[in-house]
Amino acid sequence: MRAIAVTMTLLGLAACSSDPQLMNTSTGRSSPDEFAILPTKPLSMPTDLNVLPSPTPGGTNITDPTPEADAVAALGGNPAALSQQGIGAADGALVNHASRFGRDPAIRITTAKEDYEWRSRNSRRALEILARTDVYYRAYEPMTLDSWAEQERWRPTGVLLPAAPPIIETGGLPPEAQESADRLLRD
Repeated sequence: MRAIAVTMTLLGLAACSSDPQLMNTSTGRSSPDEFAILPTKPLSMPTDLNVLPSPTPGGTNITDPTPEADAVAALGGNPAALSQQGIGAADGALVNHASRFGRDPAIRITTAKEDYEWRSRNSRRALEILARTDVYYRAYEPMTLDSWAEQERWRPTGVLLPAAPPIIETGGLPPEAQESADRLLRD
Protein backbone atom coordinates (compact mmCIF):
# COMPACT_ATOMS: atom_id res chain seq x y z
CA MET A 1 0.00 0.00 0.00
CA ARG A 2 2.85 2.33 0.88
CA ALA A 3 4.59 1.61 -2.44
CA ILE A 4 1.44 2.52 -4.34
CA ALA A 5 1.12 5.80 -2.43
CA VAL A 6 4.77 6.69 -3.10
CA THR A 7 4.38 5.80 -6.79
CA MET A 8 1.23 7.90 -7.12
CA THR A 9 2.93 10.81 -5.37
CA LEU A 10 5.92 10.60 -7.71
CA LEU A 11 3.66 10.43 -10.76
CA GLY A 12 1.68 13.39 -9.50
CA LEU A 13 4.82 15.45 -8.94
CA ALA A 14 6.19 14.49 -12.33
CA ALA A 15 2.93 15.55 -13.99
CA CYS A 16 3.25 18.99 -12.39
CA SER A 17 6.52 19.63 -14.19
CA SER A 18 6.49 22.88 -16.14
CA ASP A 19 9.56 21.93 -18.17
CA PRO A 20 8.57 22.35 -21.85
CA GLN A 21 11.57 20.37 -23.11
CA LEU A 22 10.42 17.88 -25.73
CA MET A 23 13.72 16.37 -26.80
CA ASN A 24 15.43 14.39 -24.07
CA THR A 25 19.02 14.59 -25.25
CA SER A 26 20.54 13.85 -21.86
CA THR A 27 19.12 10.34 -21.57
CA GLY A 28 21.60 8.05 -19.93
CA ARG A 29 24.25 10.76 -19.58
CA SER A 30 26.00 11.07 -16.27
CA SER A 31 29.24 12.65 -17.48
CA PRO A 32 30.12 16.00 -19.03
CA ASP A 33 29.95 16.51 -22.78
CA GLU A 34 33.43 15.90 -24.12
CA PHE A 35 32.63 17.74 -27.37
CA ALA A 36 31.87 20.97 -25.51
CA ILE A 37 35.53 21.38 -24.55
CA LEU A 38 37.40 23.46 -27.11
CA PRO A 39 41.17 23.74 -27.00
CA THR A 40 42.63 27.22 -27.29
CA LYS A 41 44.83 28.18 -30.19
CA PRO A 42 48.57 28.10 -29.52
CA LEU A 43 50.20 31.31 -28.34
CA SER A 44 52.59 32.96 -30.75
CA MET A 45 54.69 36.10 -30.74
CA PRO A 46 53.67 38.54 -33.51
CA THR A 47 56.43 40.12 -35.57
CA ASP A 48 55.12 43.60 -34.77
CA LEU A 49 53.50 44.28 -31.40
CA ASN A 50 51.82 47.42 -32.77
CA VAL A 51 49.61 45.22 -34.94
CA LEU A 52 47.90 43.70 -31.89
CA PRO A 53 44.39 45.01 -31.19
CA SER A 54 43.83 46.99 -28.02
CA PRO A 55 42.38 44.89 -25.20
CA THR A 56 38.64 45.15 -24.68
CA PRO A 57 37.11 43.87 -21.43
CA GLY A 58 34.72 41.06 -22.22
CA GLY A 59 35.84 41.04 -25.86
CA THR A 60 37.41 38.23 -27.83
CA ASN A 61 41.03 37.22 -27.80
CA ILE A 62 43.22 36.15 -30.72
CA THR A 63 43.66 32.72 -29.13
CA ASP A 64 39.94 32.18 -28.47
CA PRO A 65 38.57 29.09 -30.23
CA THR A 66 36.44 29.80 -33.30
CA PRO A 67 35.16 26.37 -34.42
CA GLU A 68 32.61 27.75 -36.90
CA ALA A 69 35.16 30.00 -38.62
CA ASP A 70 37.72 27.20 -38.62
CA ALA A 71 35.21 24.84 -40.25
CA VAL A 72 34.30 27.43 -42.91
CA ALA A 73 37.99 28.02 -43.67
CA ALA A 74 38.68 24.27 -43.84
CA LEU A 75 35.88 23.87 -46.37
CA GLY A 76 37.25 26.68 -48.54
CA GLY A 77 34.86 29.43 -47.47
CA ASN A 78 35.42 32.92 -46.16
CA PRO A 79 35.39 32.98 -42.33
CA ALA A 80 34.97 36.77 -42.37
CA ALA A 81 31.49 36.28 -43.84
CA LEU A 82 30.35 34.85 -40.50
CA SER A 83 30.82 38.16 -38.73
CA GLN A 84 29.15 40.33 -41.37
CA GLN A 85 26.05 42.06 -40.10
CA GLY A 86 23.06 43.06 -42.14
CA ILE A 87 21.79 41.79 -45.45
CA GLY A 88 24.27 40.85 -48.13
CA ALA A 89 24.09 42.44 -51.56
CA ALA A 90 23.07 39.15 -53.16
CA ASP A 91 20.06 38.80 -50.85
CA GLY A 92 18.80 42.40 -50.91
CA ALA A 93 16.25 41.89 -53.70
CA LEU A 94 14.87 38.74 -52.05
CA VAL A 95 14.45 40.46 -48.68
CA ASN A 96 12.81 43.50 -50.28
CA HIS A 97 10.34 41.29 -52.15
CA ALA A 98 9.54 39.20 -49.07
CA SER A 99 8.94 42.31 -46.95
CA ARG A 100 6.94 44.28 -49.53
CA PHE A 101 3.79 44.10 -47.38
CA GLY A 102 5.64 45.09 -44.23
CA ARG A 103 7.37 43.06 -41.60
CA ASP A 104 7.26 42.71 -37.87
CA PRO A 105 10.63 43.52 -36.28
CA ALA A 106 9.70 41.40 -33.23
CA ILE A 107 8.71 38.30 -35.22
CA ARG A 108 11.42 36.13 -33.68
CA ILE A 109 10.29 37.05 -30.18
CA THR A 110 6.66 36.39 -31.10
CA THR A 111 7.35 32.99 -32.65
CA ALA A 112 9.64 31.99 -29.77
CA LYS A 113 6.87 32.84 -27.30
CA GLU A 114 4.26 30.92 -29.32
CA ASP A 115 6.56 27.90 -29.62
CA TYR A 116 7.27 27.98 -25.87
CA GLU A 117 3.52 28.00 -25.19
CA TRP A 118 3.00 25.11 -27.65
CA ARG A 119 5.76 23.08 -26.01
CA SER A 120 4.29 23.83 -22.57
CA ARG A 121 0.89 22.51 -23.67
CA ASN A 122 2.40 19.44 -25.34
CA SER A 123 5.20 18.64 -22.91
CA ARG A 124 6.07 15.22 -21.61
CA ARG A 125 3.48 13.37 -19.58
CA ALA A 126 4.12 11.78 -16.20
CA LEU A 127 5.19 8.35 -17.45
CA GLU A 128 7.20 9.90 -20.27
CA ILE A 129 9.12 11.97 -17.73
CA LEU A 130 9.79 8.93 -15.60
CA ALA A 131 10.83 6.88 -18.66
CA ARG A 132 12.89 9.83 -19.97
CA THR A 133 11.43 9.48 -23.46
CA ASP A 134 11.50 11.86 -26.39
CA VAL A 135 8.11 13.39 -27.31
CA TYR A 136 9.23 15.89 -29.93
CA TYR A 137 7.57 14.12 -32.86
CA ARG A 138 4.32 13.54 -30.96
CA ALA A 139 4.12 17.20 -29.98
CA TYR A 140 4.71 18.57 -33.48
CA GLU A 141 2.74 15.89 -35.37
CA PRO A 142 -0.20 18.25 -36.13
CA MET A 143 2.24 20.52 -37.97
CA THR A 144 3.84 17.76 -40.03
CA LEU A 145 3.31 17.79 -43.78
CA ASP A 146 1.94 14.55 -45.22
CA SER A 147 4.12 14.17 -48.31
CA TRP A 148 1.89 11.50 -49.87
CA ALA A 149 -1.25 13.60 -49.53
CA GLU A 150 0.54 16.62 -50.99
CA GLN A 151 1.71 14.56 -53.94
CA GLU A 152 -1.83 13.38 -54.60
CA ARG A 153 -3.13 16.96 -54.25
CA TRP A 154 -0.65 18.39 -56.77
CA ARG A 155 -0.62 15.51 -59.29
CA PRO A 156 -3.98 16.38 -60.99
CA THR A 157 -2.91 20.01 -61.50
CA GLY A 158 -0.07 18.97 -63.81
CA VAL A 159 2.62 20.49 -61.62
CA LEU A 160 5.91 18.68 -62.08
CA LEU A 161 7.00 17.26 -58.76
CA PRO A 162 10.77 17.12 -58.26
CA ALA A 163 10.63 13.80 -56.43
CA ALA A 164 8.10 11.44 -55.03
CA PRO A 165 8.29 10.54 -51.34
CA PRO A 166 10.22 7.34 -50.69
CA ILE A 167 8.19 4.18 -51.05
CA ILE A 168 8.12 2.03 -47.94
CA GLU A 169 7.36 -1.67 -47.95
CA THR A 170 3.75 -2.72 -47.31
CA GLY A 171 2.62 -2.37 -43.74
CA GLY A 172 4.63 0.73 -42.89
CA LEU A 173 2.23 3.28 -44.42
CA PRO A 174 -1.28 4.45 -43.64
CA PRO A 175 -3.88 2.84 -45.97
CA GLU A 176 -4.37 5.92 -48.19
CA ALA A 177 -0.62 6.37 -48.56
CA GLN A 178 -0.19 2.67 -49.36
CA GLU A 179 -2.81 3.01 -52.12
CA SER A 180 -0.80 5.91 -53.55
CA ALA A 181 2.39 3.86 -53.37
CA ASP A 182 0.74 0.92 -55.10
CA ARG A 183 -0.59 3.23 -57.81
CA LEU A 184 2.94 4.63 -58.34
CA LEU A 185 4.34 1.13 -58.70
CA ARG A 186 1.70 0.26 -61.32
CA ASP A 187 2.32 3.46 -63.37
